[in-house]
Amino acid sequence: MASRKEQVMQSVRSELALANAQELMNSANKACFQKCITKPGGSLSSSEETCLDRCLGRYMDAFNIVASTYVTRLKRDRQEHAASGDVLSA
Repeated sequence: MASRKEQVMQSVRSELALANAQELMNSANKACFQKCITKPGGSLSSSEETCLDRCLGRYMDAFNIVASTYVTRLKRDRQEHAASGDVLSA
């Protein structure tokens, strides 16, 4: 029974991770489009392509920094709680 529960929990975590990634990409696309595309047309100019590339790159860099810092903090908090005898659920 516990393994089935763990499978369901992992499935939910995966779905949430996918939803969060989709939301990040939607937000990045919207913000970068508004910033970089001043005159929508049939194709992108080279300056628009460059702007979009840099803008989306900054979004991903910022996301990676925040995610890495968050994971590091969670690990540290778990270690501190384990050392003090507290138990945190996953």
